Amino acid sequence: MKRALVLAAAAGALVLGAATGDAAPRIDFAGVALNVLPPGQGGALGVGPHGVDQIALYDGLTPLGGNVTQRDLTRFFKSARFGVEGKPERTVRPREGLRIVRDRWGVPHVYGRTRADVEFGAGWVTAEDRGLLLQLLRPAGRIAALDVPGIDAFSFALSGRGFQPSAQAERQLSGTIALLQATRDGRQLLADVRAFVAGINAYHRANQLPIEPWTPNDVAAMGALIGAVFGAGGGDETRRSMFLDALQRALGDERGKIVFDDLRGRNDPEAPTTIAKVFAWEDGTRTGVGNATVDDGSFVPVTFGAVSSLARKSHTLMSNALLVGRSRSANGHPLFVAGPQTGQFYPQILMELDLHGGGIDARGAAFPGISFYVLLGRGKDYAWSLTSSTSDLIDDYAEELCGDDTHYRYQGSCREMGSFDAGTLKGAAGEPDRRLLYRTTVHGPVLGYATVDGRRVAIARKRSTRGRELLSGLAWQDLNTNKPRNAAEFLRSASRLEMSFNWVYADDRDIATFSSGRLPIRPDTVDTGLPTSGSGDFEWRGFLPFARHPQAVSPATGTLVNWNNKPAPGFAAADDQWAYGSVQRVELLRNGLAATPKHTLVTVVSAMNAAATQDLRTVEVWPSIRAVLESGPAPNPRAQAAAQLIDDWRAQGSSRLDRDLDGWIDHPGAAVMEAAWRPLAEAVVAPVLGPLVPRLRQLHGGHDPPTPDANAFGSGWYGYVDKDLRSLLGRPVSGAYRTRFCGAGDLGACRAALWGALDAAAGELEAAQGADPARWRADAS
Repeated sequence: MKRALVLAAAAGALVLGAATGDAAPRIDFAGVALNVLPPGQGGALGVGPHGVDQIALYDGLTPLGGNVTQRDLTRFFKSARFGVEGKPERTVRPREGLRIVRDRWGVPHVYGRTRADVEFGAGWVTAEDRGLLLQLLRPAGRIAALDVPGIDAFSFALSGRGFQPSAQAERQLSGTIALLQATRDGRQLLADVRAFVAGINAYHRANQLPIEPWTPNDVAAMGALIGAVFGAGGGDETRRSMFLDALQRALGDERGKIVFDDLRGRNDPEAPTTIAKVFAWEDGTRTGVGNATVDDGSFVPVTFGAVSSLARKSHTLMSNALLVGRSRSANGHPLFVAGPQTGQFYPQILMELDLHGGGIDARGAAFPGISFYVLLGRGKDYAWSLTSSTSDLIDDYAEELCGDDTHYRYQGSCREMGSFDAGTLKGAAGEPDRRLLYRTTVHGPVLGYATVDGRRVAIARKRSTRGRELLSGLAWQDLNTNKPRNAAEFLRSASRLEMSFNWVYADDRDIATFSSGRLPIRPDTVDTGLPTSGSGDFEWRGFLPFARHPQAVSPATGTLVNWNNKPAPGFAAADDQWAYGSVQRVELLRNGLAATPKHTLVTVVSAMNAAATQDLRTVEVWPSIRAVLESGPAPNPRAQAAAQLIDDWRAQGSSRLDRDLDGWIDHPGAAVMEAAWRPLAEAVVAPVLGPLVPRLRQLHGGHDPPTPDANAFGSGWYGYVDKDLRSLLGRPVSGAYRTRFCGAGDLGACRAALWGALDAAAGELEAAQGADPARWRADAS
C-alpha cells in the first residue's frame, strides 16, 4: 500500500508518501510525513525550550511564495510520522502501562497498554503543555455552553476574568453525559473523557498545583467554546433586520428589501464553491410570513456590566485545504495540503499529540481540553482536516409579550419565562462581582428586548447544538480508531460532527469532502435572514439528513479546494455570512492549482504558499474596476500613474511580500490599493446606500486586512464591487443584482466616482510619501 498525501496543518503540514516501514509500534503507511505548529509545542508561563522553536520553520516558507522546492519541504516542516525519529529528549511513565516519549521538538508520543492508558496520557500532556490555556479557557467554556446572553465567550477568555458556575449550570452541562450513555459509542467516548480528565488531575496532583479537579463537564464546556468560535453560523438576525428596517425607511419597503437581499447574497450563483454539484438547502423563495423585522435602533441587550452586545464575535475564518486527486497527481496518488488556522498566539491554541494504544493510532493537532482525540491530522493510512463553514445553526426568535416582560405567547397560550442562574462573574478592577441571571423561553436565553412595528418583543436565541457538545466527539472517535476504511465510510464518520465545519480527507485512492453540522430545516414561510416569529407556528422541521449535506468523493475536476468558502451551489449562506459573493479568496488557491496540469507535493505547497501572500482585490476585483476606468480618460497624470502601478503589481503576481525586510511591501502598487480600496468600494455602494454606508460596514466590513492572526480577505465588499461593475459594463453576470449601485446605473457617473476615489488616494500618498509614485509603499505588518 502506498500513500502520497500532504497535510499542511494549522499551522502545519503533514506529508504522507510511499510506505517505507514502521516508525512506531503501530502500522504507519506514510513514507514521508511532515507538519509545523508554530510557535511551538511548549505553552508554560515563560517561554521554554519548545515555546517558539517552530517559528523559524513557519516563517522560512512564506518568503518563497510559489517557488517551493523539494528540499524546502524538509527544511521548513518537521516529521509527523508515528513515533519518535531520532533520539528521544525524555521519557516519563506517569502510571503502569503508560509511556510518554518527547521528541526533539517536545512533541509527546503517548503509548498505552490500554485505551484508558492512552487517554490518561493525553490528559497528562495536555495539562503539562497547555495548563495555562486550560485554566484561562475553562470559565469561558461554560459561558459558551450556556449561551450566556451579551457575553462573547472567546473575548471573555482573553479578558482573564473569573467565573464561578452555579449548580444549575452544572446540571445543564451534565445533560450531555446522559446523551452519551444512550449508545455504545457514546459510552466509550464517555470512558475516554473520564480517563482524559483523570490524566489532567493526576498531573496537577503530581506537581502540587492547587487547581480544582477537572470533570467531564469541563470537557463539554471546552467543546462548546471551540464550537462557538470556529464551528457555528447564524444568530445575527436581529441586527440585520434593523438594517433592513433602516433601508426600508430610506428607500421604501419594496426597494429597501431588494437592496437588502442583494447585499446579503443568500445564494449567489457566482459564489466560488468547493463542490460543483448542487446541494439545495434554504434555496427557494421564502415568503417571510413567519418573520419579524425589528424596528431600527430599538434593541436593548441584556447586560451584566461586562462588555455586552447583540453581535456574536465575527467569524474567525483562516483555514484552507488543497486536495489533488489521482487524475491530477504526477504519481497517480492523491495529494493533500491543508492549513487549519486558529490564529497566532502564545501559547498556540492547538497542541500536537501522537497517540497509540487500545485501538487508537493517530497523530496531529487538538484543542486543549478536548484533546483526548486528535482533531486535525492523520490515521494509519489517511489524513483529514477541517475548515469553518459558518453554516446556519443559530436563530433569533421574536417573542410576543403578554402582560409584562417576563411572559410571552407560545402556541396560543401565555407562558412565564424561565429563569436561569449561570453563576457569578468575577468583577474586573473596580467592579463588583455580578450574578449572571437571565430569562429563557422555549427557544433559549433572552438576549434583550426590542420593538416590532412599535410592539415590544423579547429576543431569544436557539442553537441546534446546545447541550449536545460532547456528541460531536463521536466523529473524532471514528478517525482516531481508524474506523473509516474508505472515503465513503469517512463521509459517514464526518457526518457525526454536529458543528459547522467542512471536512477534507485523502487516502491512497480518493479525496473527499463533507460539510457537517446539525442544520435545521426551516419552513418555507421563514426568511432565514430575519428573526423568526416565536409564536410556535414556524418551528424547525427536523434537521438536514446525511444525503443533503454537501459532499463529494474524487470529483471529475480532480481537485477539492476550500478557504472557508461556500461548500456547494444551492447551499444558502447563514444570516451572518454576507461574503459568499462572486469573489472569494479560494480563487487564489484554485488559480495556483490550475497553472499546473500534473501536481507533486511541491507544486501543491507552492500554490498554497503563493496564495497566502497575494492580494485578492488586485487579482480578482481590479480588472472590473480597471474596465470602468478605461471607459474614459483619467482626470490627471497622477491618477493615471496610480492605476498603472496597480496594473503592474497585478502583472507581477500581486504579492504582498516584504522580501528585503524593510517593513514595507515591495511593490508600490500595494500602497495605491491600500489607500484606494475603501474609497473605491464606497464609491460603488454610496449612490444607493448614502448615509447607511457605515451601517453596512458594521455588519459586513468592506475589507478584511491582514492581521497578527494571519487572517485576510475572508470577508469584504469584493463581490459587491466586482458584480455590480460587470453588470454596469454589460458583461455576462449570473444572478445579477436587482439594484444598480455604482453611479446609480450610469457608467459615466460611476467612472467619475472611481477615478475621483483613486485620485484622492494618490493625493494622500503624494502628501505623505512624496511626488514619485515609484517610492510609495504600504506597511507590510
